[in-house]
Formats: sequence, structure tokens, C-alpha cells
Amino acid sequence: MIVEDGHAWLEERVSRETMERLEIFHDLLLKWQKTINLVAPSTMATGWERHFVDSAQLWDLSRKKVDRWLDLGSGGGFPGLVIAAIAKEKSPNLQMTLVESDIRKCSFMREAARKMGLRVGILTRRIEDLPPQEADVISARALTSLDRLVEMARPHLASDGTLLFPKGASYQAELETLAPEWQSSTEILASLTDPAAAILRMKDPNPSEPT
Repeated sequence: MIVEDGHAWLEERVSRETMERLEIFHDLLLKWQKTINLVAPSTMATGWERHFVDSAQLWDLSRKKVDRWLDLGSGGGFPGLVIAAIAKEKSPNLQMTLVESDIRKCSFMREAARKMGLRVGILTRRIEDLPPQEADVISARALTSLDRLVEMARPHLASDGTLLFPKGASYQAELETLAPEWQSSTEILASLTDPAAAILRMKDPNPSEPT
């Protein structure tokens, strides 16, 4: 199933309070996008599908109770702020940390989080400079190549943690750049927003080994 009306899809799945928070986020995105390139301008007309549903679908794919979620290269707050809004309703003790090196984008995310009533950590840092985070789930959306994502994320993943990486039509070619043990520990899940895309759900095949 490919979602064609993202707003309606979300309304059916989250509480009224969560939907109100997501609408606040959407309105702020429209406002700030005029001066800061938070997302690709060509995606604004279909933002509910391209950004909000594309982010929200990761919640159900995290599989288990999550205490710490780390979102790398959060940009305009996707998927991190969407996940945090859902978690406020469904898992209020979840600790969400968003990492973004662009100061202006972090300013936007802080303002959005404040107006949405979310308590999240927003780090204006390069991913390479982070101390180990021991996250149960690590997400990254439209950040870099898969091999580089794995390299950056692995030091911050708890031993039984999960990587969730939405990828476009080239996901299979990217997957083939990884070592065989990583390929075999990866599940390829259908995306709700693009029939050619996928979400890669990954486990570290050698969690006790150094990076």
C-alpha cells in the first residue's frame, strides 16, 4: 500500500493531541522553509506523505520497547521530531536525541519542539564528534551512502540495537557495498511512500567487535 493522503493516514493512527502537534510542526516547516532550506523545495506540496508519513512509518518498525532513540543528520526534524511526537503519546519515557551540524536547522528544531511540547535532546555537532550513545534505535534519512551510515552509526548502537534507514530506489546497489554479514543481517521492508524505495532494518552482526 502506498499512502496518497498522508494527513488522513496519520489521523487514523494517532491521537488528536498527537495530530495537533504534527500540524504545528507542518505549519512551522512551511514558515521557516521560506528562509531556510529545511527540505527539498520540490517536496513541499506533498510534505505530509514525503516527510511525515515517511518518518512515522519507522515507529512501528522499531519492533520493541525503546528507551533511547538517536536520529542522525536530523535536518528539518525528520524523522526525529515526528517519532518524538508519536512517542509522547505511546512511549512517554523514550529519550529522543537529534544530531545536526547546521546551526540554523537546530534552531528550527528547537523552536518546533518547544511549540509541540516535546522534550528532546538536540545536539549541534558533527556525528563523528559524538561520544558513544548506546541507542536502542538509530535512524537516518537522506543523509549519506549506506556504507557510510553504518560506519557512523555503529559506535552509537546498543549491543541489541536496531538501525532503521529509509533508502531510495538504489537501496539494493547500496546494500551490496556492505560486507556479507551485514547484508545477511538486514531486512528489506516496503516503504509506504514510494514503491521503489525501502526501509532497511539492520542489526550489527558482530556487536562485540570494535568498529
